[in-house]
Amino acid sequence: MGLFDFAKGIGHKLFNKDADAEEKIREHIEQNNPGVKDLDVSYQDGVVSLGGSADDAAAMEKAVLMAGNVMGVAEVKADGIQVPASSEKVDYYVIQKGDTLSAVAKHFYGKASEYPRIFDANREVIKDPDLIFPGQKIRIPLDQD
Repeated sequence: MGLFDFAKGIGHKLFNKDADAEEKIREHIEQNNPGVKDLDVSYQDGVVSLGGSADDAAAMEKAVLMAGNVMGVAEVKADGIQVPASSEKVDYYVIQKGDTLSAVAKHFYGKASEYPRIFDANREVIKDPDLIFPGQKIRIPLDQD
């Protein structure tokens, strides 16, 4: 599962009718804007398309994750976001039942105490490190070689 694919039946419930989806998803992203200017959101049949200009690759990735971790969204297209090139290495992880950020940190970094690194990389996606849910997708910053 890549960055742009999501579990449609899992996530934050932001809208009841598809007609409200664009506005609610835009508000959700802009509320904790990760660094995307002139944000444009469209929604059709579970697919969100994003447009605008991102400060960096992380901002684009966070906007995609914020849109994708919404119930009713199965895919996010970010072709319309202008983003500068990045040298940061990032992996993506889907939270499993029973996961904690400490366990995810231990898996990726070898030390559970590194969980703040994951939380910091996902502040716009995760509001509380103790409140993650199965199916939620997050960014995992990796060490540079």
